[in-house]
Amino acid sequence: MMISSTTNATNTTNATSTTQSQSAASTVGAAQTLNETDFLSLLTTELQNQDPLNPSDSSDMAAQMAQFASVEQLTNINTQLTNMVSSQSSMQNTMAAGLIGENVVATGDTVTLNGQASLNYTLQNNAAHVTVSIFNSSGALVNKQVLGSENAGANSYTWKGNDQNGNTLPSGQYTFAVSAVDSSGNAVTATPLTTGTVTGVTYSNNVTYLTLDNNEQIQLGDIQEILGGS
Repeated sequence: MMISSTTNATNTTNATSTTQSQSAASTVGAAQTLNETDFLSLLTTELQNQDPLNPSDSSDMAAQMAQFASVEQLTNINTQLTNMVSSQSSMQNTMAAGLIGENVVATGDTVTLNGQASLNYTLQNNAAHVTVSIFNSSGALVNKQVLGSENAGANSYTWKGNDQNGNTLPSGQYTFAVSAVDSSGNAVTATPLTTGTVTGVTYSNNVTYLTLDNNEQIQLGDIQEILGGS
């Protein structure tokens, strides 16, 4: 009779354990994510409803506790990284705001024509031939100049504001592109540069943009040189 009672109790315990474990698992499954709280809930449910005649293996217990510790550590690391990114973003925004009113040289292809304009660019290697193409606000080619050889580094071409036929063009915003080849005909990387005064700062999708007085928007990483205030 005692054996029967013990067996019934065991069966009841197993049924309860199964039901509660399934309930806990269902909760976790619904969230599709197992965090440390869910893991602890599953673990305590298992301990509370284990079969008294067949308790959980101590080695399994140690493994589960190690897994729980790993989950908790990963969660803490993720929190710390999130805080670090937030702090870095805040510092970046403060730095960007401090650049308002400063003249900068940055990666960009916009130039302001006011009589004439200086088109600045860098060459990765020495070039035998350099070609500068200038476009109006509609994207139409208005002038194209084939220059001679130039050395690697910073270079500049002074545009007198005329089109391909020598006609004077109106003042305003233009864009330009630079292509170059070496003495063997291989392409040389050319990077156009824009110069302007920072007039504002905008934030979009966690990215900080600086607005220049030529209406071009650049990122902090685009800045090549800070020339100082106007």
